[in-house]
Amino acid sequence: MLNQLLQKLDEKKERMIEIRRYLHQHPELSFEEEKTSQYIAEFYKDKDVKVRTNVGGYGVVVTIEGGLPGKTVALRADFDGLPITEEADVPFKSQNPGVMHACGHDGHTAYLMILAEALIEVKDQLKGNIVILHQPAEETPPGGAIAMIEDGCLDGVDNVFGIHLMSLANTGEVHYRAGEMQAGRSYFKVKIQGIGGHGSAPHTSNDSIVAASHFVVAAQTIVSRRINPFDMATVTIGSFDGKGSFNIIKDSVELEGDVRTMSNEVRATVETEFKRILAGLAQEFDITYDLIYSHDYPVLVNDEEMTELVSKAINKADIPEIKAVLETPPASASEDFAYYLQKVPGSFFYVGAKPEDGPVYPHHHPKFTINENSLIIAAKAMAAVVAEYFEQ
Repeated sequence: MLNQLLQKLDEKKERMIEIRRYLHQHPELSFEEEKTSQYIAEFYKDKDVKVRTNVGGYGVVVTIEGGLPGKTVALRADFDGLPITEEADVPFKSQNPGVMHACGHDGHTAYLMILAEALIEVKDQLKGNIVILHQPAEETPPGGAIAMIEDGCLDGVDNVFGIHLMSLANTGEVHYRAGEMQAGRSYFKVKIQGIGGHGSAPHTSNDSIVAASHFVVAAQTIVSRRINPFDMATVTIGSFDGKGSFNIIKDSVELEGDVRTMSNEVRATVETEFKRILAGLAQEFDITYDLIYSHDYPVLVNDEEMTELVSKAINKADIPEIKAVLETPPASASEDFAYYLQKVPGSFFYVGAKPEDGPVYPHHHPKFTINENSLIIAAKAMAAVVAEYFEQ
């Protein structure tokens, strides 16, 4: 079956690229992907599968029923874009002003659509069922995975797999990791309230900018002095909104940012210390504050057995386009695929997509682009995983 799948994927490679380019030209933001969802659903309309639309929002769930009894495995790809104006010099540039696919989700969707088509064509040989999860809204919390799960997308599913294309990893490489692979994320917003006044008489006021500035510095000691050096944590203040007139003491400022951790214990420690510093700040500077502190995407934890299956399957398949299958260190980025892994065992892995020529840009950059050869590599790698899964 795997040889048939690989041959079919080779025959469909150009269509895969065409789909990716169409999606790249028509990106939509998280929770606004109505047309993309319709495009995906239309692709499956005349195929011998069950299709559910509007799953947890704009999600599309496709069930491929195999010809033989067995387990059910889910494959997931996300399809939302980002609020970025594209600067990449490509002929299929985004046609939606201020929105672009700057993270490779167009490639994820294109490879999975074509892989699904190939799997449908050999479905009589499948020893079980395959559920294709086309997920919206990965980029923006609370993310699309939660709503799809609540709407039953994992009902009856035994295991789940997903791929992310990586622009900074060499094309031809596949990267895997068992256990903790991507960080959990928390969000905070703090309004520090002082007493405003005239710049010439600071003693009659209570300067919120001074208090907030002390907090910015103190918050960095959470990682440097409260977290074990062998544990991972970041505290980032990405917004300090204190703009005003040069001779006016601001009565309030707002800070906004995020926290990344690789364990629930460290996540709890950061939150506790964060709030302790704020409480001390209120006493030291005689200010008050309002705090929003919330946890969104959890730590992404790959199942040991399913990850071993991934590395074994891809090595065993001996796919010509794949030059190396490598264990990767954990990443500090977050990913809502973690929610699927909290429900069923599975594995999330990376496929290198570094462009052959020119400068290489990271994900979420306005000049982000990928090597389109990574699409066929992703499709073949996942095909190998599916074939090995049903063989076992």
